[in-house]
Amino acid sequence: MENKDITAGELKDLLDSGAEINFIDVRNQDEYDEDNLGAKLIPLGEFVERVDELDGLQDEDIYIHCRSGARSGRAKDYLESQGFNKVHNVLGGIMAFRALD
Repeated sequence: MENKDITAGELKDLLDSGAEINFIDVRNQDEYDEDNLGAKLIPLGEFVERVDELDGLQDEDIYIHCRSGARSGRAKDYLESQGFNKVHNVLGGIMAFRALD
């Protein structure tokens, strides 16, 4: 799969399938504490200095979300600039995901 955005519905299907995925939340700690989808938290403000935590995943699918999709879009762009080949931004973020319920 190439770098592409996915919908909240596509993410839900993926999570419901029970598949193990590389799933990153780029919101702030307080937002994460309030509500999260079980993703690894790497706040956007810490993303550049913590990108080494994703070493070895350059050719694996990585799914990134935030509140609405804007911050995760910036994180996706950064990862692409660092040679990550399969980065997927969740359109609408956690707000769109929660609206599915």
